[in-house]
Amino acid sequence: MVQDAALIERPFLAGRPVDVTQPLDRDALGLIALLYNPDLIALRKQTGVAEAQLLDARLIPDPSVGLSADRVISGPATTLPGTIGAQIAQDINSLRSRGARVDAAQEGLNQVRLDLAWAEWQVVEQVRLLGVRVYYLQRIAELAEANRADAEDLLQRTLRAAGRGDIPPDQLQAARIAALDAADRAYTAQIDLTGVQQDLRRQLGVPPDFAVELAMPESAPAAPRLTAVTDAAIEERLDLAALRAAYASQEAHVRQAIINQFPSLNLGFSVTRDSSDNGIIGTLLDFTLPLWNRNRGQIAIERATREALRTEYDARLFAVRADLAQSLALIGDLQREEARLSAEIAPLRQFSDATARAAGRGDLPLATAMTARQSLRDKQLLLASVQQSLAEQYIALELASGIPWQNWNRP
Repeated sequence: MVQDAALIERPFLAGRPVDVTQPLDRDALGLIALLYNPDLIALRKQTGVAEAQLLDARLIPDPSVGLSADRVISGPATTLPGTIGAQIAQDINSLRSRGARVDAAQEGLNQVRLDLAWAEWQVVEQVRLLGVRVYYLQRIAELAEANRADAEDLLQRTLRAAGRGDIPPDQLQAARIAALDAADRAYTAQIDLTGVQQDLRRQLGVPPDFAVELAMPESAPAAPRLTAVTDAAIEERLDLAALRAAYASQEAHVRQAIINQFPSLNLGFSVTRDSSDNGIIGTLLDFTLPLWNRNRGQIAIERATREALRTEYDARLFAVRADLAQSLALIGDLQREEARLSAEIAPLRQFSDATARAAGRGDLPLATAMTARQSLRDKQLLLASVQQSLAEQYIALELASGIPWQNWNRP
């Protein structure tokens, strides 16, 4: 039992304890990944860096202090053998731009947190995708193995019949090719399944030998309308929010660069006692003359960076709209194909059962019944492949929208 999963609270995933001895559903997979995925653990450390940068921006710079001492070594007699002095100065320019620095650091921290949340969302959706892929590949591997066993059985029967001279050589060749093809499909399905199972364990952050038992995938809700899900995605996608925070941070950097084009100021006070024992108080004003530089280069850099961020945001919006439209179109195609295959399977099952009964009575050759059963499994394999693609497209739509599918059709 993973009790720490109950402490997780995300806008897209509510925490609850996870019993790893029971079949894991899509939410359980997501919670385990949030806890143990090594990439997410590393990304969370970057939040501490951004928090430290915000603290640094809020701090007021320390004043500078200077001490001096001079000794008279020649000339007329003096009251004191030398002079002593002290001065204190404060960088006014850093105080003047402090507000812009704090705003930039705060928005930078917001961006880091949103980027982390988006990375968490991507990992959750990735393990959900791998979960449904493993589930359907297990089904495909089982059907392919059953077909391989039947094809091998039929080949052995054909070999014995050919040895007796009951069948022509071309029938034996056909049975041999069919057995090889079925064996290759079963082998490929098992290899694909093993690779995806290891990918799932890697994303979950669990050992390679950890037993992952999966629950049957949940039925997805009705697909949303393109305009509605696009508008919601623009508001809800965390990566878009992170880009908006980055733009706001860069806007503060532009403001800071503009402030720094004005003369930098250092204001100070000094106290001196000279060799005649006179006490002197003075002020110091140090500033630059804005003749040639005027911080124009830095202003241009910050403005160009801001424009690049705006362009990146527009490009991301275009990609979001395209991804959503593609997923919805594919979902429609796959749903129609699933319905067609489901309708074709029922009569094939009836035919397979009928030929099996006829073969049991001796009315048909056993090879006919086995071939009918293989035809049924071939259609079931196609259906499982389409159902896998459909489940993956629903998760792709969920990922692209940035919204859990429970919220797709909420008003």
